[in-house]
Amino acid sequence: MKRSMIPTALLAVAATLAACATLGAILPLRFSEAEGRDSELRLLGPSSSRPIGGAALRLWARVENPNAIGVTLTGIEGDLLISDAEAIAVDFPLGLPMVAMQDTIIPLDVSIGFDDLPRLAGIARDAIAGRPLPYRLDGRFGVAAGALGDVRFGPLTILRGEFRVR
Repeated sequence: MKRSMIPTALLAVAATLAACATLGAILPLRFSEAEGRDSELRLLGPSSSRPIGGAALRLWARVENPNAIGVTLTGIEGDLLISDAEAIAVDFPLGLPMVAMQDTIIPLDVSIGFDDLPRLAGIARDAIAGRPLPYRLDGRFGVAAGALGDVRFGPLTILRGEFRVR
């Protein structure tokens, strides 16, 4: 009886090791516009980095971790296009722990200086008229997966949606 248990135990160990081997491939996180959270644009006064003032854009993103293990979203970098105008470079260092098979809502804040206004003139007209402004965030993001290492995904469209000026 003890001899028949040994092959069964070996099979169980082999199956466990095979299952762990499939964890070697980290799936990319999934980003979408957060439902129930309106992205917003607000005006900023002059400062040392924005001598003639600017605006702050807050985008709300739903981030899903489809992996069977927890990972950390280490950062997002790329270009934000508003109404397909010239891109605004963005870099979001995060360090956000993501629980396995769960999602979370995060804010992504972008600062826009009024010195960029000439290239964004069409956007200003649409904003004043109260029209929705579509945006698209193209770039890369990084994930730290513990013993499985760090993984970078992209280039890809990370997030898209629209906002209105309030």
